[in-house]
Amino acid sequence: MQLNSPPTLNSNIDCPGFQVGQDPSVLTSIYDDQTNMAIWQRQHQKVLDLYAQEWIQRHPFHTPRIILSADKALDQLDELLPDLDYKDEFQQDVALLVDMFSCLFDANEIGLRIAPLTKAMCPRFHVDKIPCRLIINYGGLGTEWLLEENVNRHYLGRGAKGLPDHQSGILRGDETIQQVSTQQVALLKGSGWIGNEKHGLVHRSPDLSSGQTRLLLTLDFS
Repeated sequence: MQLNSPPTLNSNIDCPGFQVGQDPSVLTSIYDDQTNMAIWQRQHQKVLDLYAQEWIQRHPFHTPRIILSADKALDQLDELLPDLDYKDEFQQDVALLVDMFSCLFDANEIGLRIAPLTKAMCPRFHVDKIPCRLIINYGGLGTEWLLEENVNRHYLGRGAKGLPDHQSGILRGDETIQQVSTQQVALLKGSGWIGNEKHGLVHRSPDLSSGQTRLLLTLDFS
């Protein structure tokens, strides 16, 4: 089974079911009816890797969940985040994403979760029953997802009859699984989005082998 990352692009591109680009404006494409996922392929920052690695090593059980106020996010994050090397850079980066999420959806209060993980949190392909979620993986493997042409929705949830993804029948076509790269910003449209009740993005957490870790951040409507 093959794992693919979206192609690196010099400009935004519209593909069936998802859009990807190096300009943050690509995230506005989530409002397109035919778009289930928008990916901002931004420049990788080594200092964010280093902060994430130290967080996982020194605070493996520190998993903050909080409702942030868009106009006070920077101060709230200062109290929330561990005092480690490159905290300022990490704090500024998260505050930027909160501000973008707030502006994009006109949301004053935003639910934030940051989780250091040593195993798959959601190991089976599924659809989130929410309008939309922002995800970014600051370290380790990124979220896996399926193009519409590669998924048989009949086998989601109970339809899988308890079988693992590779046996349930949910994968079809060439069985290619897509994967979001580290530090890329992705918006995932769920079944709670009006008009998208039967077409939410199908995705799952990556399988983490022994010793592998990841630091996952999500933003949601509060």
